Amino acid sequence: MIDLSAIPWADLAPFIIAGFLAQLVDSALGMAFGVIANSLLVVLGLPPATASSVTHTVESFTSGVSGISHALQRNVDWPLFARLVVPGIAGGLTGVWALTHLHLDFVRPVVLVYLAAVGIYLIWRGARRAQAYRRMRMVGPLGLVAGFLDSFGG
Repeated sequence: MIDLSAIPWADLAPFIIAGFLAQLVDSALGMAFGVIANSLLVVLGLPPATASSVTHTVESFTSGVSGISHALQRNVDWPLFARLVVPGIAGGLTGVWALTHLHLDFVRPVVLVYLAAVGIYLIWRGARRAQAYRRMRMVGPLGLVAGFLDSFGG
């Protein structure tokens, strides 16, 4: 049995709040858990590689539950999923390798530019009319790059 009185709640409180805020935004928007959690963990003093590792560990469980929920509701485009899964995993593994083996001096500015670009694109895209569905091309390279950037930048 875990002795709850031995847990340093005051030390854990900032991390619990960071996770709560990240999940709150993710639940409202359907995205941004990793970006918010990773950013808050870096602000709390964790090294970028550790913050990314912790964020992706937690995100594996929250995204897994979301994925199961979408599959049960028949809200998954399985042919698109099949085209994205292998390149996405390869990109993610490459990003983890790069994050753990490269000098981290340049990571913060690169991640800042990347996240700012994603934010600007989402705001621009949200202001436009809804687009009609069309068959996506170049999905494999997209999955590779997206997996890399997600694992590298949160």
